[in-house]
Amino acid sequence: MELERDARAEARRLTAVRGVEGLTLSEVARGVGVSPPALYRYFDGKKGLILAVYEDLTREFVSVVVEAARRESSEDLGAQLYAATRTVLDWTVAHPAEFDLLMGAGYARLAASEGDLDRFLVRELGGAFGLMFTEVLRQGKLDFPSDDEIDPVLLEQLIVYRDLVGLDHPAGVALLMITCWRQIYGLLCMAVNRHFAAPFDDFVPLFNRMMDDLLGLLGLARAPGQC
Repeated sequence: MELERDARAEARRLTAVRGVEGLTLSEVARGVGVSPPALYRYFDGKKGLILAVYEDLTREFVSVVVEAARRESSEDLGAQLYAATRTVLDWTVAHPAEFDLLMGAGYARLAASEGDLDRFLVRELGGAFGLMFTEVLRQGKLDFPSDDEIDPVLLEQLIVYRDLVGLDHPAGVALLMITCWRQIYGLLCMAVNRHFAAPFDDFVPLFNRMMDDLLGLLGLARAPGQC
């Protein structure tokens, strides 16, 4: 429906300007020229509106990341992974309020009432990167631990993660994926919150060093000129 589409777009705009805390059904209704009750047909109050924004943001975010990887040569997996991850960094820095909802304090507040909400983001973003890991695995470039080398509790968690992503990787490959994300997420938080901004006024050199290390872990390298 046109009204629902317009309302979701207005909610997306307000989130970028005011953050998720400033998002209300009445403000969205005012922005699209209707009364608040008209929106209850499409959204279950403010919580339903935030959930809609969360889903829209996830799809937008993942589509931008996937497109960045597709612009690189299909034969250069290192270039694809670098481009996709660099896009994650650039999008995060350019959209701090949206990042807060997807992966920060805004998400934590929403998840408190919605449970494992990040399953959607894990499936979409993890699936996008997982396809690239599948190709690295197919080419025989991955060195990953066997199941008996992984703590049994962690192994169970990795299997849940792998299944949620929707791929048929060995658990050790899922461990490589989450190991990479652990470092990437830390740098994203530093960059978007400007932690240690005095010495690191530009986070790209630190990002590049991190990516060289992570790509090396996968037996890959970024393409010449990628920076």
